[in-house]
Amino acid sequence: MNYTLNQLQIFLKIVQTQSVTKASEELFLTQPAVSIQLKNFQDQFEIPLTEVIGRKIYITDFGREIAEAAENIINQVYAINYKTLAYKGQLTGRLKISVVSTGKYVMPFFLADFMKQHSGIELKMDVTNKNTVVESLVNNEVDFALVSILPTTINIEKLDLLQNKLYLVGSSKIKLKNGVKTSEIFKDLPLIFREKGSGTLQKMESFIEQNNLSVLKKMELTSNEAVKQALLAGLGYSIMPLIGIKNELHAKELFIIPIRGLPIKTTWSLIWPKGKKHSPVSLSFLDYLRKEKSDIVKDKFNWYEQY
Repeated sequence: MNYTLNQLQIFLKIVQTQSVTKASEELFLTQPAVSIQLKNFQDQFEIPLTEVIGRKIYITDFGREIAEAAENIINQVYAINYKTLAYKGQLTGRLKISVVSTGKYVMPFFLADFMKQHSGIELKMDVTNKNTVVESLVNNEVDFALVSILPTTINIEKLDLLQNKLYLVGSSKIKLKNGVKTSEIFKDLPLIFREKGSGTLQKMESFIEQNNLSVLKKMELTSNEAVKQALLAGLGYSIMPLIGIKNELHAKELFIIPIRGLPIKTTWSLIWPKGKKHSPVSLSFLDYLRKEKSDIVKDKFNWYEQY
Protein backbone atom coordinates (compact mmCIF):
# COMPACT_ATOMS: atom_id res chain seq x y z
CA MET A 1 0.00 0.00 0.00
CA ASN A 2 1.36 3.41 -1.02
CA TYR A 3 -1.57 5.70 -0.26
CA THR A 4 -0.78 9.17 1.04
CA LEU A 5 -2.25 11.31 3.79
CA ASN A 6 -3.60 13.59 1.06
CA GLN A 7 -5.48 10.67 -0.53
CA LEU A 8 -6.95 9.69 2.82
CA GLN A 9 -8.17 13.25 3.39
CA ILE A 10 -9.68 13.47 -0.08
CA PHE A 11 -11.44 10.11 0.18
CA LEU A 12 -12.82 10.97 3.62
CA LYS A 13 -14.20 14.27 2.31
CA ILE A 14 -15.86 12.46 -0.64
CA VAL A 15 -17.53 10.08 1.80
CA GLN A 16 -18.68 12.96 4.02
CA THR A 17 -20.11 15.00 1.14
CA GLN A 18 -21.28 12.09 -1.04
CA SER A 19 -19.96 14.07 -4.01
CA VAL A 20 -16.68 14.59 -5.84
CA THR A 21 -17.79 18.09 -6.81
CA LYS A 22 -18.65 19.14 -3.24
CA ALA A 23 -15.47 17.55 -1.93
CA SER A 24 -13.39 19.53 -4.42
CA GLU A 25 -15.12 22.76 -3.39
CA GLU A 26 -14.57 22.20 0.33
CA LEU A 27 -10.94 21.18 -0.22
CA PHE A 28 -10.32 24.10 -2.62
CA LEU A 29 -9.15 21.69 -5.33
CA THR A 30 -10.27 21.20 -8.92
CA GLN A 31 -12.73 18.41 -9.61
CA PRO A 32 -10.28 16.58 -11.96
CA ALA A 33 -7.59 16.67 -9.25
CA VAL A 34 -9.97 15.06 -6.74
CA SER A 35 -11.09 12.45 -9.29
CA ILE A 36 -7.48 11.51 -10.08
CA GLN A 37 -6.61 11.09 -6.40
CA LEU A 38 -9.74 9.00 -5.84
CA LYS A 39 -8.74 6.71 -8.73
CA ASN A 40 -5.15 6.42 -7.45
CA PHE A 41 -6.46 5.55 -4.00
CA GLN A 42 -9.00 3.04 -5.36
CA ASP A 43 -6.34 1.31 -7.47
CA GLN A 44 -4.63 0.16 -4.28
CA PHE A 45 -7.62 -1.97 -3.25
CA GLU A 46 -9.05 -5.02 -4.96
CA ILE A 47 -12.51 -4.30 -3.54
CA PRO A 48 -14.45 -1.25 -4.82
CA LEU A 49 -14.65 1.75 -2.49
CA THR A 50 -17.32 3.53 -4.53
CA GLU A 51 -19.94 2.92 -7.19
CA VAL A 52 -21.21 5.41 -9.76
CA ILE A 53 -24.84 4.97 -10.81
CA GLY A 54 -26.02 7.53 -13.31
CA ARG A 55 -24.10 10.64 -12.26
CA LYS A 56 -24.23 9.96 -8.52
CA ILE A 57 -21.44 8.40 -6.47
CA TYR A 58 -22.26 5.81 -3.79
CA ILE A 59 -19.90 4.56 -1.09
CA THR A 60 -19.70 0.78 -0.68
CA ASP A 61 -19.74 -0.89 2.74
CA PHE A 62 -16.02 -1.59 2.33
CA GLY A 63 -15.48 2.06 1.39
CA ARG A 64 -17.19 3.21 4.58
CA GLU A 65 -14.91 0.98 6.67
CA ILE A 66 -11.87 2.45 4.91
CA ALA A 67 -13.22 5.96 5.49
CA GLU A 68 -13.58 5.24 9.22
CA ALA A 69 -10.00 3.99 9.35
CA ALA A 70 -8.86 7.04 7.37
CA GLU A 71 -10.53 9.38 9.84
CA ASN A 72 -8.76 7.66 12.75
CA ILE A 73 -5.40 7.99 10.98
CA ILE A 74 -5.98 11.68 10.21
CA ASN A 75 -7.00 12.35 13.82
CA GLN A 76 -3.77 10.71 15.00
CA VAL A 77 -1.76 12.92 12.66
CA TYR A 78 -3.54 15.99 14.04
CA ALA A 79 -2.75 14.80 17.57
CA ILE A 80 0.96 14.53 16.72
CA ASN A 81 0.92 18.07 15.30
CA TYR A 82 -0.91 19.44 18.33
CA LYS A 83 1.48 17.79 20.79
CA THR A 84 4.51 19.12 18.93
CA LEU A 85 3.20 22.67 18.92
CA ALA A 86 1.93 22.47 22.50
CA TYR A 87 5.40 21.34 23.58
CA LYS A 88 6.69 24.57 22.03
CA GLY A 89 4.14 26.59 24.02
CA GLN A 90 1.75 27.40 21.17
CA LEU A 91 -2.05 27.31 21.33
CA THR A 92 -3.15 24.24 19.38
CA GLY A 93 -6.31 22.40 18.42
CA ARG A 94 -9.24 22.65 16.03
CA LEU A 95 -11.73 25.48 15.67
CA LYS A 96 -14.97 24.30 14.05
CA ILE A 97 -17.50 26.83 12.81
CA SER A 98 -20.70 26.36 10.84
CA VAL A 99 -21.73 29.38 8.78
CA VAL A 100 -24.94 30.19 6.91
CA SER A 101 -24.21 30.68 3.22
CA THR A 102 -24.10 34.47 3.13
CA GLY A 103 -21.94 34.43 6.25
CA LYS A 104 -18.99 33.45 4.07
CA TYR A 105 -18.71 37.17 3.27
CA VAL A 106 -18.47 37.96 7.00
CA MET A 107 -16.74 35.27 9.03
CA PRO A 108 -13.31 35.21 7.31
CA PHE A 109 -12.65 38.83 8.32
CA PHE A 110 -13.22 37.97 11.98
CA LEU A 111 -10.92 34.93 11.71
CA ALA A 112 -7.97 36.16 9.66
CA ASP A 113 -5.78 37.87 12.26
CA PHE A 114 -6.63 35.32 14.96
CA MET A 115 -5.47 32.48 12.72
CA LYS A 116 -2.27 34.36 11.85
CA GLN A 117 -1.51 34.78 15.55
CA HIS A 118 -2.02 31.07 16.27
CA SER A 119 -0.50 28.96 13.52
CA GLY A 120 -1.10 25.78 15.55
CA ILE A 121 -4.88 26.06 15.20
CA GLU A 122 -6.61 24.17 12.40
CA LEU A 123 -9.80 25.74 11.14
CA LYS A 124 -12.81 23.85 9.80
CA MET A 125 -15.52 26.16 8.48
CA ASP A 126 -18.63 24.59 6.95
CA VAL A 127 -20.77 26.89 4.78
CA THR A 128 -24.34 25.67 4.45
CA ASN A 129 -27.99 26.68 4.97
CA LYS A 130 -29.56 27.75 8.26
CA ASN A 131 -31.29 24.44 9.03
CA THR A 132 -28.03 22.48 8.71
CA VAL A 133 -26.18 25.08 10.78
CA VAL A 134 -28.66 24.73 13.63
CA GLU A 135 -28.52 20.93 13.36
CA SER A 136 -24.73 21.02 13.75
CA LEU A 137 -25.17 22.98 16.98
CA VAL A 138 -27.81 20.60 18.32
CA ASN A 139 -25.51 17.64 17.60
CA ASN A 140 -22.55 19.43 19.20
CA GLU A 141 -20.52 19.03 15.99
CA VAL A 142 -19.09 22.56 16.01
CA ASP A 143 -17.77 25.13 18.45
CA PHE A 144 -19.75 28.05 17.02
CA ALA A 145 -22.22 28.98 14.32
CA LEU A 146 -22.70 32.26 12.48
CA VAL A 147 -26.32 33.20 11.75
CA SER A 148 -28.30 36.31 10.93
CA ILE A 149 -31.56 35.00 12.41
CA LEU A 150 -31.39 33.41 15.86
CA PRO A 151 -32.79 29.87 16.11
CA THR A 152 -35.76 29.29 18.41
CA THR A 153 -35.38 25.53 18.82
CA ILE A 154 -32.23 25.58 20.96
CA ASN A 155 -31.08 27.60 23.97
CA ILE A 156 -28.08 29.63 22.93
CA GLU A 157 -25.58 32.24 23.98
CA LYS A 158 -24.37 34.78 21.45
CA LEU A 159 -21.90 37.46 20.50
CA ASP A 160 -23.19 40.06 18.05
CA LEU A 161 -20.67 40.93 15.32
CA LEU A 162 -22.22 43.00 12.53
CA GLN A 163 -25.53 44.36 11.35
CA ASN A 164 -27.09 42.56 8.39
CA LYS A 165 -29.02 44.64 5.83
CA LEU A 166 -31.26 43.25 3.09
CA TYR A 167 -32.25 45.41 0.11
CA LEU A 168 -34.26 44.92 -3.07
CA VAL A 169 -31.62 44.57 -5.79
CA GLY A 170 -31.69 44.39 -9.57
CA SER A 171 -29.43 44.60 -12.60
CA SER A 172 -28.34 48.03 -13.78
CA LYS A 173 -29.46 46.91 -17.26
CA ILE A 174 -33.09 47.03 -16.13
CA LYS A 175 -34.62 50.48 -16.38
CA LEU A 176 -37.46 51.36 -14.02
CA LYS A 177 -39.96 54.10 -14.69
CA ASN A 178 -39.81 57.14 -12.44
CA GLY A 179 -42.28 56.92 -9.60
CA VAL A 180 -43.03 53.25 -10.18
CA LYS A 181 -44.97 51.69 -7.30
CA THR A 182 -43.57 48.86 -5.20
CA SER A 183 -46.40 46.54 -6.23
CA GLU A 184 -45.65 47.16 -9.91
CA ILE A 185 -41.94 46.37 -9.47
CA PHE A 186 -42.78 42.92 -8.14
CA LYS A 187 -45.14 42.21 -11.04
CA ASP A 188 -42.79 43.26 -13.85
CA LEU A 189 -40.11 40.59 -13.48
CA PRO A 190 -39.71 37.35 -11.51
CA LEU A 191 -38.76 37.70 -7.88
CA ILE A 192 -35.85 35.37 -7.19
CA PHE A 193 -36.06 33.43 -3.94
CA ARG A 194 -33.55 31.42 -1.96
CA GLU A 195 -34.27 27.78 -1.13
CA LYS A 196 -36.29 26.58 1.86
CA GLY A 197 -34.20 26.61 5.01
CA SER A 198 -32.54 29.91 4.09
CA GLY A 199 -32.70 32.76 6.59
CA THR A 200 -32.86 35.24 3.70
CA LEU A 201 -35.94 33.46 2.36
CA GLN A 202 -37.59 33.66 5.78
CA LYS A 203 -37.14 37.44 5.94
CA MET A 204 -38.12 37.88 2.30
CA GLU A 205 -41.42 36.02 2.72
CA SER A 206 -42.21 38.00 5.90
CA PHE A 207 -41.68 41.30 4.04
CA ILE A 208 -43.96 40.24 1.16
CA GLU A 209 -46.67 39.08 3.56
CA GLN A 210 -46.50 42.17 5.80
CA ASN A 211 -46.75 44.50 2.80
CA ASN A 212 -49.48 42.44 1.10
CA LEU A 213 -47.51 42.24 -2.12
CA SER A 214 -48.63 40.08 -5.02
CA VAL A 215 -45.77 38.15 -6.64
CA LEU A 216 -47.10 36.69 -9.88
CA LYS A 217 -43.82 35.14 -11.03
CA LYS A 218 -40.97 33.75 -9.03
CA MET A 219 -37.79 31.69 -9.29
CA GLU A 220 -35.97 29.67 -6.64
CA LEU A 221 -32.17 29.29 -6.52
CA THR A 222 -30.08 27.42 -3.99
CA SER A 223 -27.27 29.84 -3.16
CA ASN A 224 -26.64 33.53 -2.72
CA GLU A 225 -24.04 33.37 -5.51
CA ALA A 226 -26.57 31.80 -7.90
CA VAL A 227 -29.07 34.55 -7.11
CA LYS A 228 -26.43 37.20 -7.75
CA GLN A 229 -25.54 35.73 -11.14
CA ALA A 230 -29.23 35.60 -12.07
CA LEU A 231 -29.58 39.28 -11.17
CA LEU A 232 -26.54 40.19 -13.24
CA ALA A 233 -28.11 38.40 -16.19
CA GLY A 234 -31.28 40.46 -15.79
CA LEU A 235 -33.55 37.56 -14.85
CA GLY A 236 -35.36 39.44 -12.12
CA TYR A 237 -35.09 41.08 -8.71
CA SER A 238 -34.30 39.74 -5.28
CA ILE A 239 -34.09 40.86 -1.69
CA MET A 240 -30.43 40.26 -0.90
CA PRO A 241 -27.97 40.82 1.94
CA LEU A 242 -25.85 43.88 1.20
CA ILE A 243 -22.73 42.09 2.44
CA GLY A 244 -22.56 39.82 -0.63
CA ILE A 245 -22.81 42.41 -3.40
CA LYS A 246 -20.06 44.92 -2.56
CA ASN A 247 -18.09 44.52 -5.80
CA GLU A 248 -21.17 44.51 -8.03
CA LEU A 249 -22.49 47.71 -6.44
CA HIS A 250 -19.14 49.48 -6.78
CA ALA A 251 -18.90 48.36 -10.41
CA LYS A 252 -22.48 49.60 -10.98
CA GLU A 253 -23.54 46.18 -12.27
CA LEU A 254 -26.27 45.91 -9.64
CA PHE A 255 -28.25 48.67 -7.97
CA ILE A 256 -30.41 49.02 -4.89
CA ILE A 257 -34.06 49.77 -5.57
CA PRO A 258 -35.28 52.12 -2.82
CA ILE A 259 -38.68 51.06 -1.52
CA ARG A 260 -40.50 51.64 1.76
CA GLY A 261 -39.83 49.04 4.43
CA LEU A 262 -36.31 48.20 3.26
CA PRO A 263 -33.65 47.52 4.24
CA ILE A 264 -34.61 44.67 6.51
CA LYS A 265 -32.12 44.72 9.38
CA THR A 266 -30.94 41.74 11.41
CA THR A 267 -27.64 40.99 13.15
CA TRP A 268 -24.81 38.62 12.31
CA SER A 269 -24.23 36.75 15.56
CA LEU A 270 -21.80 34.07 16.61
CA ILE A 271 -23.83 31.55 18.63
CA TRP A 272 -23.21 28.42 20.69
CA PRO A 273 -25.38 26.15 22.91
CA LYS A 274 -26.05 27.55 26.37
CA GLY A 275 -23.75 25.94 28.92
CA LYS A 276 -21.31 24.58 26.32
CA LYS A 277 -17.88 23.72 27.71
CA HIS A 278 -15.47 25.48 25.40
CA SER A 279 -12.04 24.18 24.46
CA PRO A 280 -9.00 26.41 25.09
CA VAL A 281 -9.02 27.27 21.37
CA SER A 282 -12.68 28.33 21.25
CA LEU A 283 -12.34 30.28 24.52
CA SER A 284 -9.34 32.10 23.10
CA PHE A 285 -11.28 32.95 19.94
CA LEU A 286 -14.18 34.35 21.98
CA ASP A 287 -11.81 36.52 24.01
CA TYR A 288 -10.20 37.74 20.80
CA LEU A 289 -13.56 38.69 19.25
CA ARG A 290 -14.76 40.52 22.35
CA LYS A 291 -11.62 42.66 22.30
CA GLU A 292 -11.21 43.15 18.55
CA LYS A 293 -14.65 43.04 16.90
CA SER A 294 -15.22 46.81 16.95
CA ASP A 295 -11.87 47.46 15.26
CA ILE A 296 -12.51 44.70 12.71
CA VAL A 297 -15.90 46.20 11.79
CA LYS A 298 -14.36 49.67 11.49
CA ASP A 299 -11.44 48.46 9.39
CA LYS A 300 -13.02 45.79 7.16
CA PHE A 301 -16.62 46.94 6.84
CA ASN A 302 -16.30 50.72 6.59
CA TRP A 303 -17.89 50.61 3.11
CA TYR A 304 -20.93 48.92 4.62
CA GLU A 305 -21.96 51.98 6.61
CA GLN A 306 -22.41 54.02 3.41
CA TYR A 307 -25.68 52.21 2.65
